[in-house]
Amino acid sequence: MNHVSPDPEPERSTGLEPGGGVPPGETPPAESSMPEAGPYETHNPTKGWAKGPMTAILVLVALIAAFFLAYALVLIL
Repeated sequence: MNHVSPDPEPERSTGLEPGGGVPPGETPPAESSMPEAGPYETHNPTKGWAKGPMTAILVLVALIAAFFLAYALVLIL
């Protein structure tokens, strides 16, 4: 990989003053890509929920829904 400098190059960028400043009314150059911006990751865990916690959450939601359904039926009768 080649190192990419995050500093703008005034001789290649239009609208820049000497020293890299931008005159009033000009749009600054776009941000460049920085491939070396973060640490090197060797372990990327899988994304998503494990089956156990997801099952427990779904059972809990079903129990709460059943409780409110039963409560509504008791109030109606």
